[in-house]
Amino acid sequence: MLSHMDTRRHPSCSPLVLLACCAWLLAGCGTTGLGAPDSEPAGGAPPRAVQDEGRDPLKGFNRAMYTFNEKLDKYVMKPLAKGYRAVVPTVARRGVANFFSNLSEPITIVNDLLQGKLKRTFADLGRFVVNTTIGIFGIFDPATSIGLEKHDEDFGQTLAVWGVDEGPYLVLPFFGPSNLRDGVGLVADYEAYPPTHMEETSTRDKLILVEAVSTRDRLLDATDILEQAAGEDPYIFVREAYRQRRRNQVYDGNPPQEAPDSLLFEEDPPAKPPVKP
Repeated sequence: MLSHMDTRRHPSCSPLVLLACCAWLLAGCGTTGLGAPDSEPAGGAPPRAVQDEGRDPLKGFNRAMYTFNEKLDKYVMKPLAKGYRAVVPTVARRGVANFFSNLSEPITIVNDLLQGKLKRTFADLGRFVVNTTIGIFGIFDPATSIGLEKHDEDFGQTLAVWGVDEGPYLVLPFFGPSNLRDGVGLVADYEAYPPTHMEETSTRDKLILVEAVSTRDRLLDATDILEQAAGEDPYIFVREAYRQRRRNQVYDGNPPQEAPDSLLFEEDPPAKPPVKP
């Protein structure tokens, strides 16, 4: 489905990150049953709710920002993407998407190096050179056909590799789902993004807008499915999808199995194994 969406966490992404996270989750890379982890059964709050309150201490602010981003997507980004799809041919839209994907390669290359992934650094640098030259500024993607696959690294992942804890969950206006660590990483990623340093601000702003619309266009087909899968509380679904996707990215698609959290058993501890005679 949408197993590899290149939705960078810079201003051009706006609320699109949450759609990419959910699309990734629905593609089979995450777990199921995230639609209502905070649902409250009779007899009081579930143990999971206790855990979530600790991981999401800014829930009031986050929910307000989530609503803001949802409205921005509903009334601005989604209509723009539909209009873009209606007037721009598929081949041209693919070329635009490839161009912006290539434009963001320096972010991956820098973070490959910072994470000590030297082999991948040279591979991604080679991909960038091939697509920028033979692929005509990235409009075409000959690098993939010769085995130089696309990777996705950012400074938030680099901080995680360096041992920095993710901190509290955050929903940022315009940017969407994040956390304290990834929020700090946004600043570094923004500096590594080539359009940031363009002196002609009007051209830069147009590029960012076109990239946002192009990214939203690629997610249009997933929107209805995501709305159905999110259940009664899409905020919770998006939060868990974001966490799982980021964990998957930090470990390059092979995250270790998480140890059971003691908070999950706060009210109902696991049964002890029977004592052998």
